[in-house]
Amino acid sequence: MDLSLFSFLLVSLTTITFLLIIKHLSSPKQTSSPSILNGYPLVGNMPRFIKNQDRFLEWCTELVLASPTGTVTVAPIVFTADPAVVEHVTRSRFENYPKVYGIVEAFKDFIGDGIFNADGKSWMVQRKSASYEFSTKSLRAFVHERVQKEITTRLIPVLIRASRTGKIVDLQDILEHFAFDNICSLVLDYDPKCLGEERNEEGERLLRAFEEASEMCCERAKNHSVIWRLKEWIYGSSRKLNNSVFILRDKIDKCLKSRKNKASGSHQADFLSRFVDEGTHSDELIRDLLISFMIAGDTTPSGMTWFFWVLSCHPDVVSKIRDDVETVRKDRDQLGLDELREMNYLHAAISESLRLYPPVSMLPRICKEEDILPDRTTVRKGWVVMYSAYAMGRSRRLWGNDCEEFKPERWFENEGLRQVNSFVYPVFHAGPRMCLGKEMAYIQIKAVVASVLERFDIELVASGRLKVSITTKMEGGLKVRFKERTSN
Repeated sequence: MDLSLFSFLLVSLTTITFLLIIKHLSSPKQTSSPSILNGYPLVGNMPRFIKNQDRFLEWCTELVLASPTGTVTVAPIVFTADPAVVEHVTRSRFENYPKVYGIVEAFKDFIGDGIFNADGKSWMVQRKSASYEFSTKSLRAFVHERVQKEITTRLIPVLIRASRTGKIVDLQDILEHFAFDNICSLVLDYDPKCLGEERNEEGERLLRAFEEASEMCCERAKNHSVIWRLKEWIYGSSRKLNNSVFILRDKIDKCLKSRKNKASGSHQADFLSRFVDEGTHSDELIRDLLISFMIAGDTTPSGMTWFFWVLSCHPDVVSKIRDDVETVRKDRDQLGLDELREMNYLHAAISESLRLYPPVSMLPRICKEEDILPDRTTVRKGWVVMYSAYAMGRSRRLWGNDCEEFKPERWFENEGLRQVNSFVYPVFHAGPRMCLGKEMAYIQIKAVVASVLERFDIELVASGRLKVSITTKMEGGLKVRFKERTSN
């Protein structure tokens, strides 16, 4: 045989063999189940995760809504929008599904051993203390008082100035400053004065530190610990995180010291004072617990931002909310807790907005021991089960064919507000870890929305796409104009 012909055949055979191998490696194994996406040889499902890393929430939503069971396995993650699975993971087999260690590790420098980062006995001790404090009438009254003060003395004046100058403002940014003032007041009995003309440098520095620490830890959580540690070692970004955390902890330590120097028995309603008076936690644990509460407070401006955006597209709902507020207010100067509770239509509209745009869109839990879910899905030890409140709010099985429409009326039945199972509507999570601040969130959102819509018309100028961080934010902010109403 001619040497050149032999070489040609050898090269051709090698090339064909190589292409066949590449084709085999690039094609996932076939499966008979639409609820399981089998991985590629050698690399598993890594290509899928890389491809969808910038649209992870949208990808998860597409998968679970297309699944006949509402659950899809993309090993080592099981995505679900099935209420029975949510109940199984958050309540029935609660002990088998703790927090994901990689996420705990990513937030450790920020939250420490606070309730959001804790499991087991540590979590139970903190939860018991927090549950007692959240259940008191004095706390609800304290929250309402501080929120009303912030609305009257800062939020409304800021919006009046914007209205009279015709200035385009970022409502998301305003609400985040408003909420940070409130949560610092509630948690630390400290007013950072981040909203309004009297802004102070210390408060702004504290807010920046909080936002930077939150964002950096969230970015950490998106990667394996080896990767984020290597990146931080190369770029030195851990110094920035450490500096932000130091600013936060230093302020809390000063507040702790100040409170301890006050006469014992001088009762105050903020969380720091309550935990100091309780006397059962170390200063370090109190600090970590308070930072967890500050993070929880960041969910409220997220909910309000998306609610105001939704309202900008539904003027008919705005009119009904104004009627609701007017009926309840009558001749009262301020809206008390009882009046806010009476605003059923506003409550329904908020719930509907949270259904479509939950502040926490996805929640992961790791499987300690191999398990079988109620829909017969197998979960291996070390796999992650992730349920999505965002996807569940868009499920026709749960909410009907009009699930993607904004309809506050769906929250009424028998002339009263409809009560929805938390496993169907896990906006405030579910099971033993269900959010303790649910009522406080409604108090704050109702008070803000009622006060703003009474006084102003809102014109939408520009809005951004949904961005997943610790909470669901609007990328680029919510740009609006305010116009004072001639009659309130």
